[in-house]
This record gives sequence, structure tokens and C-alpha cells, in this order.
Amino acid sequence: MTGRPVPDAELDEALALVNDHREGPDAPSRSAVPPLGAAAQPAPTPRSEQPGDTGTGAENPGAPQRGKHRDTTPWPTARAHAARAARPGAGPTQVTLDQALGLVLAAPLTALTDLPSFDTSAMDGWVVAGPGPWDVRAEGILAGHGRPEPLTDGEAVRIATGARIPRDATAVLRSEHGRTDDNGRLHPGREVVPGQDIRPRGQECRSGEQLLPQGTLVTPAVLGLAAAAGYDTLPTLRRPRAEVLVLGDELLTEGLPRDGLIRDALGPMLPPWLRALGAEVTAVRRLGDDAEALHKAITTSDADLIVTTGGTASGPVDHVHPTLSRIGAELLVDGVAVRPGHPMLLARIRPDQHLVGLPGNPLAAVSGLLTLAEPLLRTLSGRGNQAAYTAPVRDDVQGHPHDTRLVPVTLRSEHAVPLHFNGPAMLRGIAAADGLVVVPPGGARQEQELEILDLPWALMASDGGVCFT
Repeated sequence: MTGRPVPDAELDEALALVNDHREGPDAPSRSAVPPLGAAAQPAPTPRSEQPGDTGTGAENPGAPQRGKHRDTTPWPTARAHAARAARPGAGPTQVTLDQALGLVLAAPLTALTDLPSFDTSAMDGWVVAGPGPWDVRAEGILAGHGRPEPLTDGEAVRIATGARIPRDATAVLRSEHGRTDDNGRLHPGREVVPGQDIRPRGQECRSGEQLLPQGTLVTPAVLGLAAAAGYDTLPTLRRPRAEVLVLGDELLTEGLPRDGLIRDALGPMLPPWLRALGAEVTAVRRLGDDAEALHKAITTSDADLIVTTGGTASGPVDHVHPTLSRIGAELLVDGVAVRPGHPMLLARIRPDQHLVGLPGNPLAAVSGLLTLAEPLLRTLSGRGNQAAYTAPVRDDVQGHPHDTRLVPVTLRSEHAVPLHFNGPAMLRGIAAADGLVVVPPGGARQEQELEILDLPWALMASDGGVCFT
């Protein structure tokens, strides 16, 4: 199971902080837990998360006629649509090794030489020929030197790790396993087996052998293997370009919330998250609630993926749907049966350009990011499908009657532990989480196996993955 290993004591302390019931008089009460499968009472949400019926179009004449009970796409279907919505980006490009980290191989990596390319010593010691004892030559063999002189039976010569083995050698005798007498003759301290501590040519691979398949993510280890196999550049797929459009007049970029204004949490959060998903973020624009500014930003963008925040419902200043209709975009997913985040959408603007509309609530936006943007970016960047895995939940998990529910969890002792503060406007739970558990409609019982969606930083903590920048 993937996940950051955390000592029990440390995790208990973290869970106590996250799930503490003494948050102060203004904190939401969680003392009464609804029965399993019951719908949670929704907290007040911004306009982009409210499914209110503005289908008359009276407040926003340009908006599509959309009622509160419109059909939504099942969560697994929405993810599948997103994964199939695009093809990998532009053809392969050659980049130097120092530029390839985090990219994806556009072709198989094949060995350009045998590895090792000659017989080498695996240890410091003596290389010997025939049975001992041996007369030791005065000169030694160091790594990086040319072809050494052949040995004859009864001869030995000092050799360093990685140095080339001379012709007609029998074995390498480690330094700690040999001794020389007063006459300078070398005696073995244990039996010498032919071939011992010699790395034969081609032991790891032969020239032309495939080392890694197309679609492999270039990690530090891949860079090392490529260099050892003789590569100076690698054929890779470029990162998909992503642009973030932050909508909403109520958002502040600094200071404390005041006068009905709130801090923008998505502007700082989305760019590094998109980078962790393999994108190159080319711009972050704050547009407010300006329909013309949104239209201009979308129609002039050259990004492969445009990500908007807020404005995906049907309120008077929710301009995403009218703008997409105005430019003739194709709606591929319009609402997903998932909580939080059901007003999310996916649209095709051009054959090579897509837009993911995220709800304005922070955790709802995370849900949309992992539901629609992650599989789309995985396809655009040429990465293969991520293998799904499950974990048993430690506790009962409340579900929605009809929709999938995504709940932040931490991974502990082979269990997924649900975290509180999982409302659509909350980030406290996800900030302490290793992943999101996929809760089916109706909820889940203790010990039930559920799918886990890993978070990028949890993957990096456990697997030494690629950084966010």
C-alpha cells in the first residue's frame, strides 16, 4: 500500500490536532454523527457550489437553462472521459539529461553499449591467475586506465574497484582475504573460486537491449541508468502547458479576510499541484467576476489545459457555462455525481485544448482536480494509467445517498483513517492527509476495502518522487 510511513505516536498527535473537538465556539459541531449512509447537512457554500435553480435565465440571460436536478456523470465515468478526452501532446523532443527529470520517455530506452562494457573488478584487492600463492607485480591497476597487461598463472596484481580485468585472470581476491609474506608472495585466506568478484561484460545488459519502455517517468534513477547506458540526451514528451484562471470578486491575495472578502486559497494551491501532476504552469490570472475578461483569457490562451476556479454553477455571476457556449466549446462532462465538487465540468475548446472548470470551494476544487484534471494530464503527458489500490477503512464512513464521496484520509498500519474537516470549503483535513478515500453511495463500514487516491506529496514522501517545481 502506498503511503508515507508515520510512527504511531506522531500520527496519534497529528490526528488529535486534526480531529480535536475543542476548536472554539465558532467551530462546526461534530458531536452528533449522522447514521451511516445518511446525507450530510451541507454547510453554506459559495455560488459555484450551490445547485440552486436559476433555469429561467432571468438573472443571467446568457446562461444555459439548467435546473437543480440536471443529470450528472457518475464519478468513475467522468474520470474515464477525462482520460480519453485528449491524446499525448506534441511529438518527441530531445532534451539533455539535466532537463529530463519529471518528463516521460517518448521512446523505449535501449542500451547503447554492454553494461559493464568490459570485465571489471567488483572489489579492491588483487586480481590473480591460476592457483596461489602468487607473485605480485609491482604496478597496480586503477579504474579508468587502459587495457592492462595479461596475467600468467601464478601472477597477481593490485586492482581497484571498477578497474578493467586483465586477460587470462582467474578471480579477484579481496584485500581482507589475502596476505603477503616476507618474500612478497600473496597467499589466500580462503578458497578462491574462478570468476569471484569479477563483473563480466554485459552482466547488466547487452547493447541494443531494451532497458525501459516508452512512457516511463524520468526519475533520478532513470537518469543514472541512461547515463550509464551511454545517453547524453533523451527523447521525451514535453510537459502539457496549463493556465489557471481564478474567478471571483470576493477573493483577497493578502492579509486577513474582511468586509465579506475571503482569502484566495486556490491561486497558491493549484499551480504547484498541477506541476506535481506533470504540467508546466504558464500563467495564473485573477479575473474577478468579469465575463469579458474570462472570454478574452480563454480565447487567447495557448495552454493545453485551462483550469478555472469558481463560476461553474448557474448564479448571476457564474460566467463559465455562458462563455463556453459563446465560443462553441463542447461540454464533455457537465456535473459529476461526487461530493464535494459536483458542479465541476470538462470542455473541449479546440481539438488540442481543454478546460476543466473547478468549483470555488477549496476541497471541492481538489475533488475536481483529481477527478478531471489528473487523468487528463496523465494522458497529455504520456504517462500510463496509475494502478488503483485499496485499503480497509479504520472507521465507518458516512456516504451520500446517491453520489460518490471523496474523504481525506491518512494511511496508518495498513488502514485508511478518515479525517474530519472534510466539508467542501475546508482544507484542514486535506492538508494532513495522505490521500482521498473513494466512498461509494450509501457509505462504507469499518474494515471495508475502498479505493485510495494518492496525493502527490504522499507519493514523494514514500517513493522519493519528483519535486513540485
